[in-house]
Amino acid sequence: MEILQKHPLLTRSALLAACAAGLVFLYFFKPGSFPYPACVFHEITGLYCPGCGSTRALYQLLHGNILTALHDNVMAVLAIPFFIYAAFRKKPLSLIHPYWIWGLFCVLVVFTILRNIPVYPFTYLAPLS
Repeated sequence: MEILQKHPLLTRSALLAACAAGLVFLYFFKPGSFPYPACVFHEITGLYCPGCGSTRALYQLLHGNILTALHDNVMAVLAIPFFIYAAFRKKPLSLIHPYWIWGLFCVLVVFTILRNIPVYPFTYLAPLS
């Protein structure tokens, strides 16, 4: 553990390598054709969590289908630039103000509620089956 703290470049390189390996795997194995883990929240409640459809959205993005990716999980697609920024940020993420974290939490709660309303136009927030 100490080596990761002393060498942040090594930590970021390992993270990037793991992400790249995951994306290569996802590119070749479509969700639904390989035993990807099911969403436990959806299995128990029948409702969509904020992450439901994000694997399918990433798969669609990797294959150039942007509109389908947005339909599968718009929040996951919109969060990608922020994840990339966080990965290459010089300051540690612990310096993020708590208001931003609470704001993100509120956005995710509202998104979860809206995507589970079975009435137009909210049905577009539910992932494609």
